[in-house]
Amino acid sequence: MKPLEEPPTPASPAGQEQPPGPPGDVPLIRNRDFQALWISRFLASIGKESAEVAYPLLILAISGKATYAGAVGAVQLLTAGAASIAGGTLADRMDRRRLLLACDGVRALLLIVFSVLVATGRASVPVVFALVVGSALCLGLSEPPALAAIKQVVPPAQLTKATAQNQIRPLGATVAGAPIGSSLFGIARSLPFLATALTFVCSAAALLFIRRPLQAAPTGNAERMRPAEGFRFIARTPVLLIWIVWIMGSNMAFNHTGAFLALIATGQERGASEAAVGTMLSIAGAGGLVGAVLASWALRKLRPATLFLAAAWLGPVAAVLLMTVPGVLPLGVILGCVFLRGPIVNALFFAYVAVLVPDRLQGRVMGAVTFLSYGAQPLGILAIGAIFDTGGPIWVFAFMAAVSSLAALPTLTRLIRRLPAPDEMDGRAAPDRAP
Repeated sequence: MKPLEEPPTPASPAGQEQPPGPPGDVPLIRNRDFQALWISRFLASIGKESAEVAYPLLILAISGKATYAGAVGAVQLLTAGAASIAGGTLADRMDRRRLLLACDGVRALLLIVFSVLVATGRASVPVVFALVVGSALCLGLSEPPALAAIKQVVPPAQLTKATAQNQIRPLGATVAGAPIGSSLFGIARSLPFLATALTFVCSAAALLFIRRPLQAAPTGNAERMRPAEGFRFIARTPVLLIWIVWIMGSNMAFNHTGAFLALIATGQERGASEAAVGTMLSIAGAGGLVGAVLASWALRKLRPATLFLAAAWLGPVAAVLLMTVPGVLPLGVILGCVFLRGPIVNALFFAYVAVLVPDRLQGRVMGAVTFLSYGAQPLGILAIGAIFDTGGPIWVFAFMAAVSSLAALPTLTRLIRRLPAPDEMDGRAAPDRAP
């Protein structure tokens, strides 16, 4: 991605310009720029997760209607997904650091104002949804530049390792953010929103410690910033196209909301206690965190083709097992194995994106990826809800098996079966013709 309106090499705190491109081959843990970027986005993710717990709690306290509380998540996904297209274009057009700073600043300001409204009893349901939309817009605008910037702060040989560490961020934020949001809400309704505003202030402060530019130097060739170029690049790059088709199918079949709904209904149908259902869901949710911890090891020990094929076909197998395996706790283990694959294949996927996509297009491709992955989730939630109402959990698992099988079929192609590692590709699978 190349910025067209602003210089891509901002001055360091000492007033000296930093060289373009990623740093030398130093251990990732000592890469100050990458770690500052990671910490910034981790803090922002904690704030996001804390607020996402507090929003429905506040709506239930105000209105008592679970329908409104449930709609918060869908509104956020749809808004963030739509905004990610614009976020990708802006990430290629303007300075990415400034874009991230602006998004964090706006979210902090919105939450400070909102916390005042909550404390004074002026936070109605429409006001809550207005805040959710505003925050989701900033989330959608900030995701593409944050993902695209990784390529500029780590050397090519460490891209896969860096994307693997990046997968710990959302999962760790979920583990930390959800209890923070609910606990602070129990003390005072406005407190979680004020604390979330503080996390965004700290997230913005961490960005100031990054010394290197977050995009490549401009080539001097003017280019129209067409948002559709991100989608076109994916369509012309077979590796990325097959992968995003599978991601969309997997998100439809095994999104957390829909899958948990099916497990809860199955547990109740089998006469499980609330404690057993809660334990089942905890086991399933822990799968993603285990996957994030194992990601670096798996990417180092196993071939990319092996990882991708195993992850793709684990979905249909797991769906069949969910239909047939008796008991309750085993269902949590099965779904936990499905969630375990997410951080590993996501890290591998973003490593391929970093290698195959030129910097001038990174933002728009990341925006397209975010839009497609976010957009598939509400569709899956709606489908699972409708199937559950008409046929029950068994048909929900059958739907999961069918969708995940169709999404996995393209992984059987020769291209995927012989897929080299990201650092062995050097753009060979990217389209020859520049957009």
